[in-house]
Amino acid sequence: MDHEAVFECAYPDAERARRVERSVAVEVGDIEGDRTTASLDRDGATLTVTVSAADLVALRAGCNTWLSLVSVAEDCGAALAE
Repeated sequence: MDHEAVFECAYPDAERARRVERSVAVEVGDIEGDRTTASLDRDGATLTVTVSAADLVALRAGCNTWLSLVSVAEDCGAALAE
């Protein structure tokens, strides 16, 4: 893949980062195509999402998808904490 975007999401604690990671990890491999791949890595309270793509259009689409998935997981986790 020729293009890559890396997003680091920092959380107040490792448990929240783990919840978000587990929520979106099931999508790795399922929503990828020939032009885009994604990977997740967590180090304590920081979740790193790496999106790789063959072209900029695919990179934008992949970034939008993964950032949306993370956002929904964060919102759901916040609702559980209330």
